[in-house]
Order: sequence, then structure tokens, then C-alpha cells
Amino acid sequence: MKKLKKIPRFKNEDEEDKFWSTHDTTDYFDFSKAIVNPSFPNLKPSTRNITMRVSESMLRDLKMLANKKDVPYQSLAKMFLDEKIKEAQINS
Repeated sequence: MKKLKKIPRFKNEDEEDKFWSTHDTTDYFDFSKAIVNPSFPNLKPSTRNITMRVSESMLRDLKMLANKKDVPYQSLAKMFLDEKIKEAQINS
């Protein structure tokens, strides 16, 4: 068994991405000890803020629907986007 190299600390994801694009993971990990189907119950997906321009009437309608469902309108918008993206992936 070969000696594994130590993984450096990265300042950000871009630095890490550049590192792994030029290095072989087998020099740093022993994949024979990998856990099959690991579970990460507390891991939350990364999110990013975006800006969208929508008509005032669309925003008003979204807020009214969200109010009826008792959810924040931003959450309802994310739910609608998620549904449509999944539909599009299935139909393409």
C-alpha cells in the first residue's frame, strides 16, 4: 500500500477546484476504505442569491398565492421553479 499524500488547506472553492483538476485523487484517498452510500442528514444544499425581474402583476399574484398557502413568496417561487425544472428534465 502506497503512502497517501496530505490534502492541502484551500482558501476557497476555486483554489480547490484548480488543485483537483491537476492532481490525481488516488494519491490522496484510499478508495478501498470508502463508505458505500454514505448518509449526510444534516448537510444543507448550497444556495446562491439571484436577482430576477418580474412584472408587478406577477409578483402581486405570487404574493397572494403564497399568502393563501401561508409560506413566504420567495419560498413559493423556489418551489414553482423546482417543479418546472423537474418537469423539463423528465420531458427532455
